[in-house]
Amino acid sequence: MIKKHFLVPFAVLGMMSMGLFAQQDAQYTQYMFNTLSVNPAYAGSRGQLSFAGLYRSQWVGLDGAPETFTLNLHSPIRNSRLGYGVSIVNDNIGDGVVQETYLDAVVSYTIQFARDAKLSFGLKAGGNMLSLDFNGLRNFDQEVVSQDNIDNKFNPNFGLGIYYHTDKFYVGASAPNILESEYFDNNNDDGSVNFLSAERINFYLITGYVFDIGADLKFKPALLTKAVGGAPLQVDLSANFLYADKFSFGAAYRLDAAVSALAGFQITDQIMIGLAYDREVTELGGTQFNDGSFEIFLRLELLKSFQRTVSPRFF
Repeated sequence: MIKKHFLVPFAVLGMMSMGLFAQQDAQYTQYMFNTLSVNPAYAGSRGQLSFAGLYRSQWVGLDGAPETFTLNLHSPIRNSRLGYGVSIVNDNIGDGVVQETYLDAVVSYTIQFARDAKLSFGLKAGGNMLSLDFNGLRNFDQEVVSQDNIDNKFNPNFGLGIYYHTDKFYVGASAPNILESEYFDNNNDDGSVNFLSAERINFYLITGYVFDIGADLKFKPALLTKAVGGAPLQVDLSANFLYADKFSFGAAYRLDAAVSALAGFQITDQIMIGLAYDREVTELGGTQFNDGSFEIFLRLELLKSFQRTVSPRFF
C-alpha cells in the first residue's frame, strides 16, 4: 500500500523537482473521434449539431491517478460557411490535488476547396483554471516546497487550426493553446525566482484515410503527432476497421509509451459509443500497481444534417 500511494503523486512531484517543466495537453487514444479537442477548425465539419463526451482513466489501480473528462459541442451555422462550438476539458490528478479545467469557445470558416473537398480554418478563445493543493502533496512527501495553494487561477488563451477533409481523407494542423503562461513560482534563499510550472505550446498534426476493402469492410489508418518544447515527441499510430457501418475495432501504438485496443459500436446513425484500453510499455506498465488505462467515448448527433453528409461518419 505504501508503494501504491507513493506512485500516485510521482508525476506532480517529479515535475516540481525539475524547477521548470512544460505542461502538456491531455492525451487521447480515441483522438480520431475527439478532434475538436485538438483542432478548432473541426467545428461544424460533421454537418450537424454534434455532441461528444470522453472519459479517460489513466493507470487504473493507482489511487489518485490522472482522470480526464472532455465535452465538445459543435455545429455549422445554417446557410453559411461558419461553424461554432464549445470545448470543456478537465484534468484531475491525486483526487483533487491538481485540478485544471479548460473552457473554450470555437469558431470555424470553411471553403469549398473542390467538389468533394473542404478546407476549414479555426479559432478558439477561452482559458484554463488551475487549482493545486500543496497540503495534499505534502501528505505524500514532506519535502514538498512550502507554497500557498493555488485556487482557480485563471489564464486566458487562444488557439488556431486548419483542417482539410473529404469523405475519405482528412489532415489537420493546430496549436490549441498559443499563449505561454507561468503559473506560480518559488523564491529561493538567494533571492532568485524558480518557475515551477509553465504552459508550453502544443503543436498537433492529425491525419487519416478510409480504404474500402470489401462490400461491408472499411480500413482506416490514422496518425496523431504532438510536439511541445521540453517533452519528447508523441506519435500515435492507429489502425481501425469498420464492419457493416456499425462495428469498429482496431489497435494503436503510442511511440515508446503504450499499446492500445479500440472498439466502437454505431448504435444508430445518431449515436456512437467507443472504448479503448492502453497498456504501458514503459517500466510503469510492468508494475503490479498499474492495470493500464481506459477510455469511454459517446457521440450524439442532435439534429438532422444541414447538408448532405456521409452517415455514419468514420471521422
